Amino acid sequence: MTASTRPVYLKLRDMIAAAIIDGTYPEGAMLPSVRALAAEQGANPLTVAKAYQQFQLDGLVEVQRGVGMIVAPGAREWLLAAEKKRFLQNEWPEVMARIARLGLRVNDLLDDSVPLA
Repeated sequence: MTASTRPVYLKLRDMIAAAIIDGTYPEGAMLPSVRALAAEQGANPLTVAKAYQQFQLDGLVEVQRGVGMIVAPGAREWLLAAEKKRFLQNEWPEVMARIARLGLRVNDLLDDSVPLA
């Protein structure tokens, strides 16, 4: 499934996961409300709620009635491990195949002086 064919709720989930991993939403931080994120992203609130639901099921957020969703302790580490695994299983094989097709070497990949255009 390409990025353009992924359901919106999965794109939102990935965006939120990335924000937790990069520290935009550290442990103990409150996530935007469903309505606020829906308005910001131009998405349906039910779609945002579906994206948030998996975080709840995985124990990565804690719902505090009247307050909102708080990033749970350990959420960043769990997401980082899951994203690494997903990348290595789903994306890396395709990247490796493309590297091989292009005849690139490790030094080519690490050399930041090689022009990209």
